Amino acid sequence: MKLLLNFLSLTAIWLLLTWSLQPQQLLVGSVLALLFTALLHPIYRGDMPHLLHPLRWFWFLVYILYFLYYCLHANLDVAYRALHPDVPIHPGIVKVRTSLHSNIAKTFLANSITLTPGTLTLDIIGDHLFVHWINVVNNDPEQQTEIVVKRFEKLLRRVFE
Repeated sequence: MKLLLNFLSLTAIWLLLTWSLQPQQLLVGSVLALLFTALLHPIYRGDMPHLLHPLRWFWFLVYILYFLYYCLHANLDVAYRALHPDVPIHPGIVKVRTSLHSNIAKTFLANSITLTPGTLTLDIIGDHLFVHWINVVNNDPEQQTEIVVKRFEKLLRRVFE
């Protein structure tokens, strides 16, 4: 069942990327999906079916909207800082703690932070993320974690854990 789900999901991704239902596209996509399923089956996660639960997809869509809001907000903030005559930035690297446990949730968190302008996730070590931040407002790790990480963690936990 796990292999079938992986094959079908890879084929669906291929069809979405090519956006074609021509026979040669279906054949190439199916062969590639079968090849990757056969070669990579030892590293596939065993809990894939729970990620396909409709409630998790609902929370993922909510997360996308939530992320886009904060991304727009960060774009405006960085534009303000870049255009301001005094360039009010205080860059630095902060160490923040995440309460997420799964690797996929931590990866989504790190990518969300990196895709938000003004921040860049440098490394994930255990439950800590090292983030380059354009405007470090204080030196308190708890407040830094609250500002950088907590806004995304709540929804990512509902999607992935």
